[in-house]
Amino acid sequence: MTIAFMFPGQGSQAVGMGRAFFETSGAAKRVFEEANDALGLDLQRVMFEGPEAALALTANTQPAVLTASVAAAAVCAERGLTPALAAGHSLGEYSALVVAGALRLADAVRVVRRRGELMQAAVPVGTGAMAAIMGVGAPLVEQVCAEAAEGEVVEIANVNSEQQIVIAGHRTAVERAVALARERGGRKSVLLPVSAPFHCALMAPAAEGLAGELAKVTVGDPTIPVVRNVDGGVTRRAADVVPYLLRQVASPVRWTDCVRRLAAEGATDLVEVGPGRVLSGLARRIVEGARVAAVEDPAGLDKALAALAAP
Repeated sequence: MTIAFMFPGQGSQAVGMGRAFFETSGAAKRVFEEANDALGLDLQRVMFEGPEAALALTANTQPAVLTASVAAAAVCAERGLTPALAAGHSLGEYSALVVAGALRLADAVRVVRRRGELMQAAVPVGTGAMAAIMGVGAPLVEQVCAEAAEGEVVEIANVNSEQQIVIAGHRTAVERAVALARERGGRKSVLLPVSAPFHCALMAPAAEGLAGELAKVTVGDPTIPVVRNVDGGVTRRAADVVPYLLRQVASPVRWTDCVRRLAAEGATDLVEVGPGRVLSGLARRIVEGARVAAVEDPAGLDKALAALAAP
């Protein structure tokens, strides 16, 4: 049995996330306290009490999801559940690198808070958009984006599964691409409730700003392999951490490739660790026959441990 942890990204947040772990685990409580101290703000109050609008601000969402995910992993470790390798979706790649020991939690929460601010500032509010396109493959979506661009930016941002692809760019170009995808047989295409068009060329200014933040951080060799969003490759040494995190900002999240790489590296059990169950749902579609579990609260952890102990 080889266990891989998968860490969620922005969009998985919910008011109350992590609270049950915080209240029942000393290890989780220490993670929250370290994050609060690093940021100099009461992050857990926003996470546990909201309001939802405050948690939805990108500069809060990113450190909040990271903290909830690392806290969940700390509780897993208390119970003897540890990964042999890891991956994370977008922001979740930072969670994976913290759990792998390549980044310190205090550094990571500061960096992702700034990452959130930079990504938000890269495009004026209202001018960018993201949309999920269901039921058509990446080659057709690429073609649709090329036709819909008309001098603007619209690109693939996430390949979440073969039949669920997210696009991002200028709002008008994204809307044109959604209409074209429907005409070409897309089962369902919906604009996403996000505050900026992540993982496309419009994020290039955010990557430039993030370079300065990451330059201040001490990076170590990961203790376990971490599969990267940018290319589905594997980070095994400190030198690869920062360059790929910088490329990630304006590049598509190749999540299908990431999950397949986890399986190719020998993962038999894929455990989503942190808020939400999006990645575990996708993993079931991407890797046939893999055992999949989700750990977002103590009940989920009990269930995961029981499933992993089963023959």
